[in-house]
Amino acid sequence: MNGLYSLSLPMQALLATVFTWSVTALGAALVIFTRRVRPTLMDALLGFGAGVMLASSFWSLLAPSIDMALELGQLPWLVGCCGFLCGGCILMLGDALLARHLPAATMTDSRRRCWMLVTSITLHNIPEGLAIGVAFGALSFGMSDTGLMGAWMLALGIGLQNFPEGAAVSLPLRREGLGRGKAFFFGQLSALVEPFAGLLGALLAMMVHQSLPFMLSFAAGAMISVVVAELVPESQRNPHKNLMTFAMLAGFSVMMLLDVALG
Repeated sequence: MNGLYSLSLPMQALLATVFTWSVTALGAALVIFTRRVRPTLMDALLGFGAGVMLASSFWSLLAPSIDMALELGQLPWLVGCCGFLCGGCILMLGDALLARHLPAATMTDSRRRCWMLVTSITLHNIPEGLAIGVAFGALSFGMSDTGLMGAWMLALGIGLQNFPEGAAVSLPLRREGLGRGKAFFFGQLSALVEPFAGLLGALLAMMVHQSLPFMLSFAAGAMISVVVAELVPESQRNPHKNLMTFAMLAGFSVMMLLDVALG
């Protein structure tokens, strides 16, 4: 583990996002071995990942954004609010543009269904990769074991919710008539953008220190939008709503424990 921590921050961000992509690929690989996956388990993983991402959005992104804004002589409330709202609005704008150009009514063949699924999941993976990269890049202000652990835990939380996302792409594509190999390919492809976004986020955070508070709060807003718009509603479709809620609370508590109690 010490050898991993000794790597440069951009390299750690790249490795962390390669991990999140690999978990997506693992979830997509279920299409090769099974025709159906227990939906309760998948939804519980989504809920747990949502809880981890909610906690990470505050303790690993928004709170450091406010602290850094103070250190840089900026208005913390203004930077935090503007970045947070911009992150959420950009993601909603992307969703709106996607829905406009790929309306559900036109999804009549497997090729267009494939494009819709992969594009929508990929869109949500970009801010997740950026969030991981920015969390690592922010450590260039001051390295600490707690901060580094928080960045890796953020990657772990995103990876956990990426597992059911991979299956959510590959399994429906298989039902649409695609071969197992193609369904797996498109399932893992949806997260291939994360390593690039993670490396970019880390490099930008390290090079442009004045914009780092805004970037951190921007990533937090984007992540909260993903959680509220996608992960929570999807997990709550499960008949066992209380179990899904507990899974989310457990994910939040685990991340809070690591960030606060161990800090």
